[in-house]
Amino acid sequence: MHTTAPPADTTSAAAPTAEELLGTELHEEVVRHFATKPVAPSIPYVTHQVRECLRYLYLVSRHPDRLGGLFLPVEQDIDEIWHYLILQTREYRELCEQRLPGGHFIHHRSISYDAYQEAPGRATAAEEALRWIPLYTAAFGPFDEDALPHWTVVRFLHDELGLSLAEIAAHAEGSDG
Repeated sequence: MHTTAPPADTTSAAAPTAEELLGTELHEEVVRHFATKPVAPSIPYVTHQVRECLRYLYLVSRHPDRLGGLFLPVEQDIDEIWHYLILQTREYRELCEQRLPGGHFIHHRSISYDAYQEAPGRATAAEEALRWIPLYTAAFGPFDEDALPHWTVVRFLHDELGLSLAEIAAHAEGSDG
């Protein structure tokens, strides 16, 4: 039986942690599940994957009007954690409806990146990906080194365009997210 965490306080400036959203028992279960797979990353790395998955779900829940239906801007490992959570049907429904700020069930629909890029076009895909940055930094503060590997667009800005995390945060502050 999983422990129950209190509902997320949506009036607070600080967003709840992944452990607060999932409850200690389910959080530990998810980390353990992914940390014990063959060729698994370290427990701290998996813990950050879980954190970023919950941050993604938090933002989708909080901003369905801005983020609903957009391409998943995180790496495949985050999507796999989301799939695992969905399979815990009772806990996932409680997470969506009682702990996340929007109070509604978050549906998942798989689509390949190629199929997605064909539909809106590259410019739209880039614009949609950039929408996440100011919303993320408003809720959780600037991206840190532990979040960087998990957010595709942020990693692209950092690794390919050479922007520092501070420059990416400054971009977010300049946006009207």
